[in-house]
Amino acid sequence: MRKEIKETLYLGWPIILGNLSQMFLGVIDSAMVGAIHSSQLAAASFVNNLLTIPLVLGFGLTMAISPLVAHSLGNGQINKPLVIAVNGLFVAFFMMLFLAVGIEFSQHFLLHNMGQDDIVVDLSASYLRWMTWSMLPMILFMVLKQFSDGLGETKWPMYLSLASLPVNGFLNYIFIFGHFGFPEMELTGAGLATFISRCLLLVSIIFLLIYKSVYKPYLQEVKQAFVLKSSRIKDILRVGIPSAVQYGMEAGAFAVSGIMSGWLGYVQQAAHQIALNMAAITYMVSLGISSAGSIRVANARGQGNKEQVRKIGYSNFSMAVVYGVICAVILFIGRSGLPKLFNDETEVLKYATGLMILAGVFQISDSTQAVGIGLLRGAQDMKIPTLIVLVAYWIVGLPVGYFLAFNLKWEVYGLWVGFIVALSASALLLFYRFKYKANQ
Repeated sequence: MRKEIKETLYLGWPIILGNLSQMFLGVIDSAMVGAIHSSQLAAASFVNNLLTIPLVLGFGLTMAISPLVAHSLGNGQINKPLVIAVNGLFVAFFMMLFLAVGIEFSQHFLLHNMGQDDIVVDLSASYLRWMTWSMLPMILFMVLKQFSDGLGETKWPMYLSLASLPVNGFLNYIFIFGHFGFPEMELTGAGLATFISRCLLLVSIIFLLIYKSVYKPYLQEVKQAFVLKSSRIKDILRVGIPSAVQYGMEAGAFAVSGIMSGWLGYVQQAAHQIALNMAAITYMVSLGISSAGSIRVANARGQGNKEQVRKIGYSNFSMAVVYGVICAVILFIGRSGLPKLFNDETEVLKYATGLMILAGVFQISDSTQAVGIGLLRGAQDMKIPTLIVLVAYWIVGLPVGYFLAFNLKWEVYGLWVGFIVALSASALLLFYRFKYKANQ
């Protein structure tokens, strides 16, 4: 068990730090605009919730890249990883372009028909446009990052992701507050800063892959790799679409609940965003463990080593439970202090403190279900896990949350109790699904 945990952490810690750095881009935006007024924080929450589903659909699609690359290496096919990456770029770009154009043309409808406060709608328009088009460079970066991760080279993308944090923070400082001759753009400035940061990140990883010697063995047949192959595209879609749907349904449930929190007023919506930021940070670590487990299971499966698949799986579930307990303790201890990093308004802090406790309650379930999805993706078991996520979040969790929040008048707390129910159901069912597949 210790050996398996050590190997997963060795592969996964750069993925974890890379995930955290990308999450902190949004956290930095929230913290800096939240310092202006809670309405700015609520508007940022509203836009990010609107974009959660398309962005996570794109991220989920790219999650197919690393296990497919790892599986091809397990089979000794050294020329396939680049072919997979190029076809992945093609699929991801056109998917995200389609989504971005759709959002652009439906912007007025999205902003004015979601039951949000007028002040939130007024603040959201230009921020939504910048954040929408920043999805394109971000998704292309993620494809290339997944290519590198699948090769086992997880550190270099991590370095780039970490470097993007101070860049984004500096650009936020310039554009949000109006320094060095730039106008004070507030929330719009945060969107512009994110767009520029993501473009720089994409350019940086392209140069890294071209000039870093560790990637040269996989770049021997570049011209052939740029010939699109239907078989490779089908493989990406076969694994990527269910993965995208899984993550999209999970993130979509959180996004819908975020919009519903806006029906309770911008104060509760701001508190919801604060607690969600903290829960998202802890989730990024679980997602890193999940990605590392997915890569290792795919490689072991490519080698035909079934016993290794079982060892990797059960060790990863053990890590998830321990990590969930640690996060629960941290969130409970910091329930009063951590929200003050985002906003200092009394009413916002009152709601945020209660939500931090609820976020702590679901940490074990959240970590376990994230790891379960990754392990099953590495085993290329996609249909049943997708059905599990659908039932847990959309058939059980969201209706329960709505009923508690609006029928029983639990307000925003009811929405979060719905999260607890959904995550617990998902974690339990995914664990038993992996156990079933591992014993076959």
